[in-house]
Amino acid sequence: MQQWGEWRTPAAASVAALSCVQKPMASRDRSDSPSQRQLRVAEQIRHLVAEALIRGELHDTRLHGTNVTIGEVRISRDLRHATVFAAELGKELSQTTLEALNDAAPHLAGRLGRQMHLKYAPKLKFVPDTMFDEAARMEKLITEALRELPSRSDEDDRHGS
Repeated sequence: MQQWGEWRTPAAASVAALSCVQKPMASRDRSDSPSQRQLRVAEQIRHLVAEALIRGELHDTRLHGTNVTIGEVRISRDLRHATVFAAELGKELSQTTLEALNDAAPHLAGRLGRQMHLKYAPKLKFVPDTMFDEAARMEKLITEALRELPSRSDEDDRHGS
């Protein structure tokens, strides 16, 4: 064990300081996966934004007559920035609807901050949700691939069963 007098040189002190530093645990590793708090806050934001849209609490003429679906919300680690994925029911999100949602974002963020009792109201950014388009594309590819496969009855005929 080193005595206090031995650490007086800068090199010995830095080596001693480095040996005392704890290595971060693997569970504390900051990976790309969101924390439980991020997931919980994002889901609550999704519910509250969808509720505001359903109730018609956004008084913008560009949003009248549109049915907007909130598919997902992703929030930053510090809970200050949230990306809201939105789609119009049955069609692609139009540019005017997207602009109207982004114009209403500060109003919605203030309301969210008060309803959720957060220290900071998250800054909302609305983006088009392409998940439904991607799901339709994947379904089309699977259907085409299944059509190209020989059917089971064709295989039985070839093998003489």
